[in-house]
Amino acid sequence: MKHHEGFLKLVETARRRVKECTVADAKARVERGEVAHFLDVREDHEFLEAHARGARHLGKGVIERDIETLVPDRQASIILYCGGGFRSVLAADALQHMGYSNVVSMDGGIRAWKDAGYPMAQ
Repeated sequence: MKHHEGFLKLVETARRRVKECTVADAKARVERGEVAHFLDVREDHEFLEAHARGARHLGKGVIERDIETLVPDRQASIILYCGGGFRSVLAADALQHMGYSNVVSMDGGIRAWKDAGYPMAQ
């Protein structure tokens, strides 16, 4: 997908403030039980089509509104992912502004997860 310059600039600015991890690191941390919340921030229809096994859905469009209900502990470990790693960076940045201190964006998103052959669910 070709992204517009303004969007890419916004993501790159946020990326400087956000921790990222590889899909291999995310998978290992989830399997070891080190991650309390593995969240897919894509649109509803994207999540319903297919998502990483074990992930829950909280779309980027509502994450700021609903995160405190789903994750009241601001120190809880959270890994976010989207399609390619752009929206999850923006969502992680927003959560950090809300006081969440242990949030990470999975670089490469669900595309990198699938490309690695990691388990999917529908």
